Amino acid sequence: MKTAVIYYSMSGNCEYTAKKIAALSDADLIRLEPEKEFPTSGFRKFFWGGKSAIMGDMPKLKPYVFEAEKYDRIIFGFPVWAGNPAPPVRTFIHENIEGIRGKKYAAFVCYSGGGADKALVKLKKQLSVETLDAELILIDPQDKPDPKNDEAIKAFREKLI
Repeated sequence: MKTAVIYYSMSGNCEYTAKKIAALSDADLIRLEPEKEFPTSGFRKFFWGGKSAIMGDMPKLKPYVFEAEKYDRIIFGFPVWAGNPAPPVRTFIHENIEGIRGKKYAAFVCYSGGGADKALVKLKKQLSVETLDAELILIDPQDKPDPKNDEAIKAFREKLI
């Protein structure tokens, strides 16, 4: 089964996790990058990121290569913003929904505050599915290293075999 790990990472935690999952899964990595970057620090980071997530914004993305027909499974990775998937993931799904419909899905989220469960529910709603093959929730795995994170990533991968 050919897998794509499609992710957005602002602070590096989701990228760290995406690379680990892709290495264990022999999956292709597809990084999503908005054309206009979100603020990365201070009040502006939380205000603009949270507003964008709550309002359902879909930022324009930098060009990426994704050929839906090549993949049987899509693993989404994103930080949680105000209980929502980060907006670049919303954009990707909107742009590719016809091509990814009917695929197998899994997701991992990285967060610092809360709302991870809500964000996964909203992802499922956007994908029009009841369940994901696997879900993984990590608290800042790169910034706060913990051997339990590696165990959780391996357990996530095992659910996909």
